[in-house]
Amino acid sequence: MMSHSNHSFHLVNYSPWPLIGALSTMTLLSSMIKWFHNFNSTYLLFSLLIVLMTSYQWWRDISRESTFQGIHSYSVSNNMRWGMILFIISEIFFFISFFWTFLHSSLSPNIEIGSNWPPMNITPFNPFQIPLLNSLILISSGVSVTWSHHSILNNNHTQMIFSLSLTIILGMYFSLLQLYEYMMAPFSMSDSIYGSTFFIATGFHGLHVIIGTIFLTINLFRQMNNHFSSFHHFGFEAAAWYWHFVDVVWLILFILIYWWGN
Repeated sequence: MMSHSNHSFHLVNYSPWPLIGALSTMTLLSSMIKWFHNFNSTYLLFSLLIVLMTSYQWWRDISRESTFQGIHSYSVSNNMRWGMILFIISEIFFFISFFWTFLHSSLSPNIEIGSNWPPMNITPFNPFQIPLLNSLILISSGVSVTWSHHSILNNNHTQMIFSLSLTIILGMYFSLLQLYEYMMAPFSMSDSIYGSTFFIATGFHGLHVIIGTIFLTINLFRQMNNHFSSFHHFGFEAAAWYWHFVDVVWLILFILIYWWGN
């Protein structure tokens, strides 16, 4: 337990989760490389399990600090908001690197790919099939998560749970459609710069959708346990910001890679 302090800031207690999380993430990446080269997924599944267990216990501690211990004061919440804003800005620059690569390769295709874009023998996806459907799904999920935010501001517990559940279902539906699209892809990641940029950009976005869906699911359970109020719900607010970021990135991906790059 923390002793009484004369300031509104949060000096965190000693916790094993940052160190364990860092080591387990390093192990996850190392085991993923082993899986790529030796097709051995044993260590990958084990390290993934440790990452998930560590994340659960870390988030549990943060939820306790916020909900039951009252540590997240106005100053702490304000600093957490700035931290989330800076994190999203860093993610924006992360995706800018992919868009930059795609534009560089598509605006001046070199002779090795036939001086043509898309490269020779590459059959791109029809942007008005699954990609357009996924765009409608994510836009709809953006509307439903905004509905959730307004519901929590108005202390409407029932609508908050319904709209947030709808958002999570739409996120899962998006991921399933993208998996189907990958399975039906007429090209692979090793098919020239087009395949590399397509799969790394859409793949990382898909990973962000999965992370965002997990983020929203945790907030759904917290809302069902009455952890949020109309003036104290930054955990949900951060998830909503993250989800809107994922929506905007997808719209740029759709316009740039699926439609214009086609």
